Amino acid sequence: MPIYSYKCDSCGHAMDALQKMSDAALTDCPACGKPALSKQLTAAGFQLKGSGWYATDFKGGAAASAGGGTAAAASSAPAPACGASCACH
Repeated sequence: MPIYSYKCDSCGHAMDALQKMSDAALTDCPACGKPALSKQLTAAGFQLKGSGWYATDFKGGAAASAGGGTAAAASSAPAPACGASCACH
């Protein structure tokens, strides 16, 4: 189950809650009792380490060049649907 971060817009109380993805968002602040909790955007809490599929197939650097390096060359060129002046390049 994911851990969601909440912050009260009224009193500033911050908290984390372990919830199912299908659970409704919390609204009532446990500190002040007002319905002013809002979900905060946070980074994922894991890292991919080691020499597994991530390092050999998707991570840049020496490991990617040994595996062929064609994906890195293709990603630097503009996509055919957009030109070099689009916002994605």
